[in-house]
Amino acid sequence: MPSAELSTGATIAYEVTGSGFPVLLFAPGGMRSAMSFWESAEWNPVAELSSRFSVVAMDQRNAGASTAPVTADDGWATYTADHLALMDHLGFEQFHVIGGCIGGPYCLGAIQAAPDRVASAVLQQTIGTDNNRDAFYDMFDSWATPLAESRDDIDPAVLPAFRSNMYDHEFILSVDRDFVAACPTPMLVLMGDDLYHPQSTSREVADLAPNATLLEHWKAPDEIDGTVTTVREFLRRHTPA
Repeated sequence: MPSAELSTGATIAYEVTGSGFPVLLFAPGGMRSAMSFWESAEWNPVAELSSRFSVVAMDQRNAGASTAPVTADDGWATYTADHLALMDHLGFEQFHVIGGCIGGPYCLGAIQAAPDRVASAVLQQTIGTDNNRDAFYDMFDSWATPLAESRDDIDPAVLPAFRSNMYDHEFILSVDRDFVAACPTPMLVLMGDDLYHPQSTSREVADLAPNATLLEHWKAPDEIDGTVTTVREFLRRHTPA
């Protein structure tokens, strides 16, 4: 598995599969988001899209085989900097993004930071706030505590600020409602329906964003083929000439 030492200080493990216009994947898994999670997801975009696109899968910093320092200043922008630096490393100027779970905020963070680079976004059961902040705190702690215990270079005292930077926000966490309401980037929103991925967030993103489409029913076994077809056509339609 190749890895890239980025200017952000992170060493990011990644894989590029297929050829064509690039699609950058942000895997589910919360703070443990790693490319291997796609293998057990409802559908695997690496397998389903690589015949038509260059599919870039990655392990987020300090997840899977990727590593990085941990500081009190870390937050959504830290991850976005990794994402853009990885695509710079690979020589991909423009790309689509697909994010599952925590990948929803990652998608919107990339759009906010580099709107001319992101051609379209697929948000698959994005995380968001809806009387569930304690669940996000617990998820963060279950990742951060053992990570700090395993590494001498991580000061446990920085973890509360890092957690706050990630999960003390509202809505979709990485951006606010005003940004989404003014964002022209085409979006396909595959609705979530549980504690971490509330329906309310998916519906609100789709309602606010001027060029968003909500797909409510997409992950039952008899719906997956149609979902893959819908995603492929969405990406094809918004691939720059």
